[in-house]
Amino acid sequence: MTNLLLTVLQEGFLYGVLAMGAMMTYNIMGIADLSVDGSYPLGVVVSAVLIVNGVNPWIALVVSFLAGAIAGSLTGLLHVKLKITSLLSGILVMTGLYSVNLMIAGGVSNIPLFGEKTLLDTTWLSAMNLPAWVVNFYPVLVLFVIAMIAKVGVDWILSTRAGYLLKVTGDNEGLVLTLGENSDVVKVLGLALSNGLVALSGGMGASLGRYFDISLGAGMVVMALSSVLLGTLLLSKTRLKMTTQVIIGAMIYRLIVAIAIKWGLNPIHLKLITVGIFITTIIFTNNPLSKFVRKKENDNVTVQQYSQNIQS
Repeated sequence: MTNLLLTVLQEGFLYGVLAMGAMMTYNIMGIADLSVDGSYPLGVVVSAVLIVNGVNPWIALVVSFLAGAIAGSLTGLLHVKLKITSLLSGILVMTGLYSVNLMIAGGVSNIPLFGEKTLLDTTWLSAMNLPAWVVNFYPVLVLFVIAMIAKVGVDWILSTRAGYLLKVTGDNEGLVLTLGENSDVVKVLGLALSNGLVALSGGMGASLGRYFDISLGAGMVVMALSSVLLGTLLLSKTRLKMTTQVIIGAMIYRLIVAIAIKWGLNPIHLKLITVGIFITTIIFTNNPLSKFVRKKENDNVTVQQYSQNIQS
């Protein structure tokens, strides 16, 4: 039971960061960004290659974030400069990143990190003869700290002028133009931040899973959306911030998956479980996804208030 709880917490914090990235585009900006399926393994492979080459894993994590931000910027530029739909822009970047990830990995589809010093390395704790529970809890603490840093950062950005512009862009893009702001720049920055968070999650995943595989990105969009929907559905009536809701949603999602596997469900059916959770959540919301992702009831802020906040 303790191992199950630790696993849920570890994966909950890891995929909570991924869910915050999806939240930025789907809930805040109202953009469907499928490049997530490419930017997550991008974060994994960047961290994996750097760690294998002796780079400090914390520095590797920062580089993963920056790599994801560049990928997100590319999606944004395809969308706003070439007038390609956000959906197709995401698909193009996701497809291109498959080859980019292979090139970064040196042409191989798998990089093991067993024996390498990662973010969650506990050999130095074991050498100090600390109690086993301290060693076992250390990975959860590290992932918790990273997730909280990401959450506080996103909350701060959303409270700034740039954050309000992101919200207005999702609600009423014409208002952004009326205020004399460039909505294209806002979209590019939003997609950069979103994919940066997704790649940051991938960097955390490299340390937790201790390997890179080219297929790691498959289904990440659905997994992230399931976490977002679960969190915002179950906690919409609370005063918790949306970032906290989606992190808790990621934990609930991982708990459902862990229990399903513990009850004997074959892991090869994991993707079916993901789709099942997603569809079930959509049914319970009793709301079409296109409406759900754009709802702002939780914010309790009107477009007029957005305008006042931007101008203040």
